[in-house]
Amino acid sequence: MSQVLPLLTSGDLPPSPNRSSWIRRVAVLVVAVGLAVAVAFSVVFVRSLAPVPAFTGGGSGTVVVVVSDGDTLSTVAQTLAEAGVVSAPEGFINVAELDPRSAGIQPGAYTLRMGMSPSAALDLMLDASSRSGRMVVAEGLRPDAVVSVAVSEARVSAADMESVLSYPKDISLPRWAHGRTEGLLFPASYDLIPGMTATELVSMMVDRFNQAADQLDLTRRAARLGYTPWEVLIVASLVQAEARPQDMAKVARVAYNRLESDMRLQFDSTVNYALGTSTFLITEGMLAVDSPYNTFLTDGLPPTPINSPGEAAIEAALSPEAGDWLYFVTVDPDTGRTKFTSDYNEFLLFKKEFKHRYAAQLEAQASQ
Repeated sequence: MSQVLPLLTSGDLPPSPNRSSWIRRVAVLVVAVGLAVAVAFSVVFVRSLAPVPAFTGGGSGTVVVVVSDGDTLSTVAQTLAEAGVVSAPEGFINVAELDPRSAGIQPGAYTLRMGMSPSAALDLMLDASSRSGRMVVAEGLRPDAVVSVAVSEARVSAADMESVLSYPKDISLPRWAHGRTEGLLFPASYDLIPGMTATELVSMMVDRFNQAADQLDLTRRAARLGYTPWEVLIVASLVQAEARPQDMAKVARVAYNRLESDMRLQFDSTVNYALGTSTFLITEGMLAVDSPYNTFLTDGLPPTPINSPGEAAIEAALSPEAGDWLYFVTVDPDTGRTKFTSDYNEFLLFKKEFKHRYAAQLEAQASQ
């Protein structure tokens, strides 16, 4: 009996020796390439995780780094790394966290070197000679006083400062300031960078004013009062010169009430500004000074702010307290106590009280 074998399909046939060898070679190649890629990726990944080697030694060259108010240790470290002082933030952070002296790092501009070790960078930052000073512009300073501060602290010439203030062509003044800088030299603390020019100093102060004006919404809120931002800034300067913080909003109201009643302001501070003086007692002779700033003789506001008002004074000028006051008198020069009234006769009584107290204080000082 014969046996019939089933036909074999192509899938049942054993692979030819040549085909099998080719498949093995391809598989080996794929595995080899995969391993090579994996090894290369691993090397790159491990290198990316490895810490950047720290610079060693005291570095070379010079670079100025600014530490601002509110900067954390991490922020300072990042600033140093970006400036090339240290190789990476982590190294400086590690050194500083172990050194309690790092709490002594102050805001300011530091003259450091490139390529310093973390410990050398920390030591130099703690050396007072490496930190440039800070310029403090106090609230209520007149323009000439701001110039004096700049000359003293920033080592710029008075002539350069006065030139920039008179012709501020490269300064970002608000359009409503009409090219004037009075009142826009904002009172604040400023980090000084070695070699700063008068233009850079004035720009820094005006930029800080612009920031405050934006935060206070000066333009929009002034319009709601019916005044321009420039007029409100002038009122703020008068408030700054005349009032204690707790009285600022009331003094602002007196200014607006008098302006809107077609009364001359008659603020002593404007006479002092016209004469370049600072005195409590304004004499009849002083009241006669011929100046557009003398609000005893001229109508309306002075032509410019008479000082650099701070945020509190500007806020008071934007938010005057409700009241019908037309007069105020600082009856006690020592404490700054001020009385307000809408009645002229009561105002005269306040003036007598002031003169009595002032005379008594002068007598007491003379007897000491």
